[in-house]
Amino acid sequence: MGQTEDEPTVGQLVANASRDLSNLVRSEIELAKAELKSTAVAAGTGAGLFGGAVFLALLAVILLSIALAYLLTALGLHPALSFLIVAVFYLLIAAALILIGRRQLRKAKGPQRAIETSKESVEALKAIGKGD
Repeated sequence: MGQTEDEPTVGQLVANASRDLSNLVRSEIELAKAELKSTAVAAGTGAGLFGGAVFLALLAVILLSIALAYLLTALGLHPALSFLIVAVFYLLIAAALILIGRRQLRKAKGPQRAIETSKESVEALKAIGKGD
């Protein structure tokens, strides 16, 4: 079975396939970079806007706290006592959040099933390596 001059050799076919695959991989990487760049810009913009909203909400809480303290003062309490009541109110909320958070952290466990299956996989590989 002779080969004509128009038919490529196996070596040429492999080289062409390798070159085409390399070009395809480069193209896919460039596409991924472009997609990630646009995603990163959108994520950064969203995070910045979210951060601005959190900052403004914090300012609102501070101003509302001052307003609450002045309301208590207007109701006849001494200003120092009014501000102390507002501060204690926030400390009570903080203590409750700490207790709830601590309870949630105690419930949190590591990836128990993944750890177990990993140990089993290691043991199986050791057994295969020993020829068992």
